[in-house]
Formats: sequence, C-alpha cells, structure tokens
Amino acid sequence: MEITDFLTPDRILLDMRSRDKPQMIGDIARQFGRLVPTLNPEAVEAALLAREQLGSTGLGAGFALPHARIEGLDDYLGLFVRLAKPVEFDAIDGKPIQLVFVLLIPSETTTSHVAALAAISRRFRDTARVTSLRKARTQAESFGLLTDL
Repeated sequence: MEITDFLTPDRILLDMRSRDKPQMIGDIARQFGRLVPTLNPEAVEAALLAREQLGSTGLGAGFALPHARIEGLDDYLGLFVRLAKPVEFDAIDGKPIQLVFVLLIPSETTTSHVAALAAISRRFRDTARVTSLRKARTQAESFGLLTDL
C-alpha cells in the first residue's frame, strides 16, 4: 500500500495552531468533516481519542500517527498536519510532536491497515525527509515529500 492510496494534496495542513493534544485531535476531526462531508467530525474525534486511551500514538522524534477505525468508512483516509508549535502528546520519547499523520481506517478492515501504517512510518524514519517536511512552504511540496511524486 502506498500513501497516495489514502492521501491527496488537499488533505495537508501546514502550521495548524493547537494548544494541546485534545484540541489538536478535535481540530483534525473537524478538518476531516470539512474535507469529507460524509464524515461525522464528532465520531472521528471520539474514535481518535478512544485509540489514544489505549496508548499514545506519539512515535517519537516529534512525530505522531493517530489512527482509528471509523464505522461506515469505505476507504482509508489520510491527513498530514504540521503544527505551528509543538504540543505535548505523551510520545514514547517524552518529547512534544509537531508532525502528525492521521489515518482513518474502514471498520470492516482486518489486518491490511498494518501496511498503511508501515508506509507512513517509513517516511518519517528518514531524517532528511522529516527536516524537509518541517520547512516545506506549500501543500504541494509536502505532498511530494510524503509521496515521492
């Protein structure tokens, strides 16, 4: 599975302002609702917060990969967010996060979501790519860095 299977250039937000983790998740849920009118932002927010209760999706080095299963979703949906200022996220390294890739997963999916999560996390292990994502000026530039297009 490739990132282009679930990410489009319009689902990239640069320099979003959130003061903390709960506000950020709510902001992201509302953004999904604006971009995909069939999604219920409250359901997305509840699902993402419930997943965080199982354990933080903050993977360290300033990156988080929140993900959740969404009832009635037909396809995977991704959203990349770069925060204007890092926020505390209970990441495994204890550091705040600034780069966030959110993945919404159809509830009927069994294990294929692991391939999607792996495709995302591979991108964020490349320190040069991460540095470039922190400096990217446009959605198109960020999309290119995330997808190699």
